Amino acid sequence: MNTWQERPGGGAYGRGDAARGQGGTAAEPPLPPELNPRGTGVPLSRPAHPGGGQPPYGNGGGGQPPYGNGGGQPPGQPPYGGGQPPYGGGGDGGDGQRPGPGAARPGVPGARPRRSRKKVVGYSVLGLVLALLVTMIGTYFWADGKLHHENVLADYPGRPAAGKGTNWLIVGSDSRAGLTSADEQDLHTGSAEGKRSDSMMILHIGDHGNTLMSIPRDSWVQIPAHQDTAGSGKTVPAATRKINAAFAAGGGRLLVQTVETNMNLRIDHYAEIGFSGFVGLVDAVGGVEMTIDQPIKDKDSGLDLQAGTQTLSGKQALAFVRQRHQMADQDLGRMRNQQKFLGALAKQAASPTTLLNPFTFYPLVSAGLDTVIVDDDAGLTDLGSMFLAMKGVTGGAGQTITVPIGNADYRTPTGESAVKWDPEKSKAVFEAMRNDTAVPAVK
Repeated sequence: MNTWQERPGGGAYGRGDAARGQGGTAAEPPLPPELNPRGTGVPLSRPAHPGGGQPPYGNGGGGQPPYGNGGGQPPGQPPYGGGQPPYGGGGDGGDGQRPGPGAARPGVPGARPRRSRKKVVGYSVLGLVLALLVTMIGTYFWADGKLHHENVLADYPGRPAAGKGTNWLIVGSDSRAGLTSADEQDLHTGSAEGKRSDSMMILHIGDHGNTLMSIPRDSWVQIPAHQDTAGSGKTVPAATRKINAAFAAGGGRLLVQTVETNMNLRIDHYAEIGFSGFVGLVDAVGGVEMTIDQPIKDKDSGLDLQAGTQTLSGKQALAFVRQRHQMADQDLGRMRNQQKFLGALAKQAASPTTLLNPFTFYPLVSAGLDTVIVDDDAGLTDLGSMFLAMKGVTGGAGQTITVPIGNADYRTPTGESAVKWDPEKSKAVFEAMRNDTAVPAVK
């Protein structure tokens, strides 16, 4: 036997420690130059790996990949350690040569890489955001299509210049549009045709707080000259009458002009709602909680309430804001109830439980927009701003007032009772709204 075939460690094929990687470190002697295919001075096999094992037969604890058995690397190190994907076998320094169950094998056709959990979560969140965005856009166009616009802010000679802040004229009309004969009887509205102003308010939104100011419908003011709406085409000359006559004679456009010329205050937006829309709004939010100071039993409106905190239905709410016969100051007392109720309605309609619940939000929007009339320039964002401002007034971010009254029982030339404004105090209020300064707190 040739001596170069004899390896240290015992036996021709190295069955000692060094051959099997059991801790030996001796290297093979070089082949004779004429027999060694690797060249002079080159060992027959590769250098020994840490741990003593000779590839490809090393069986020790310190073999290096790809032939070691895990001991030479820290447990679980990729790509061959024990327990780590893609080749881990689950043990401490496990079989680094075999992929774990279900693991992808690089270069193997048909192998599926494991999807990252972060990617799955990311795609899910992205899908949810896109779905919400599509829903919001669809809701916006659906709601915007329900708005009814009228050209009520037309220019005319001598119209006041635009001021600071934003002024809304909000009108509650006694229009029976949308009500059946049974509804009119149930709601005690009567069956009068046309429409008259049942309530009027100016909402001023400005940098010095928001102000909700009621206008008595019996206010004695000058109504500008206007075209006869009866179809005769004649011009009706200017005359001093109750302000609700302007709405009855010329609708929203003449009412806006009457308010502007008597207050020297530019109206920026207009909103009007009838009986049907008002009832629908209240019922859509599930009723409005109110605290009634004293029992109310009114034959004309059909209202019958006990004192205390209770939730008013649409029918009860309409009767509450219309009744006045139990009030010592009649129409002025009714305006206080209207302001109180509208604040409570705005607060409840803008609450998260209403806005985030599709079973209340969509009926609310539908009921409100089906019968609301706005000016040509008003959009959904403008209505939202108005609604939030009304909510803020009741939450302490503003005030509720009435046009300062000089005489609440003024006798007209025809013997009727009307309301005359206090000329000095009312002028100060209108000027503050026009210039967006602090509005005086008047009663």
